[in-house]
Amino acid sequence: MTLDANYLRGTIAAVLSILQHTSCPENISFHFLSSRSNPHITSTIRSTFPYLTFHIFLFDSIRVRARISRSIRQALDQPLNYARIYLADILPHNVQRVIYLDSDVILVDDIRNLWRVDLAGQVIAAPEYCHANFTKYFTDAFWADPGFARTFKGRRPCYFNTGVMVMDVQKWRAGRYTGMMEDWMGVQKQKRIYHLGSLPPFLLVLAGNIKAVDHRWNQHGLGGDNIEGRCRKLHPGPVSLLHWSGKGKPWLRLDSRKPCSVDQLWAPYDLYRSFSPTLE
Repeated sequence: MTLDANYLRGTIAAVLSILQHTSCPENISFHFLSSRSNPHITSTIRSTFPYLTFHIFLFDSIRVRARISRSIRQALDQPLNYARIYLADILPHNVQRVIYLDSDVILVDDIRNLWRVDLAGQVIAAPEYCHANFTKYFTDAFWADPGFARTFKGRRPCYFNTGVMVMDVQKWRAGRYTGMMEDWMGVQKQKRIYHLGSLPPFLLVLAGNIKAVDHRWNQHGLGGDNIEGRCRKLHPGPVSLLHWSGKGKPWLRLDSRKPCSVDQLWAPYDLYRSFSPTLE
């Protein structure tokens, strides 16, 4: 997970939900990525979870800053939003597999069940959404260019949300996936082929070549759309992970006293009152 002062409240809630719903919390190790050293954030995590096994790694934002193009929402333009592309470079080489999670998620199932997924030779596993209109994730200029349009030839690309991914870190390193995504980010700077931050490079490189897992592991979109963040209901079916992707974050809506109904599912994990003085 990433560590950012603006999302720390969500991170704390996510960690609590993971620990509460796993039968072996002592076996879970957290790797946090941060763009700067922040003793207050570190002490907050340590005081909130005294027995938590965690490591904090600094992500050098200079590496990606020049590659970022403006997206439709300012939060998507932050360098730390791109840190997931560089996981294999940042984490120690003895780390072979990780689960990447956004800070606006809540687990209501044992995360070990997601950890055990068979990647079947793929570099990542995530829920796929093949009913989504895949073309909308790229601009008309992308689809009008025959060379770009041929990118997906030979594979059936489906949308997947990068806020929940099981990643084979060794395979990522061996396949040089970071470099492939950086290449597409360079194209984006010149041609403007997409609008959604760090998501499209993942789709360009991996869509159609991931291990699909059950949708219950990413009930995403609970934060509404990226522009207005309107309320949304849960999707039909079982739920293992709730994800407030989109503009609306549950802690902000609760504070404004205008919460959506799904935000009440996040509220029991909110430890804000325990650590807010540290941030003031």
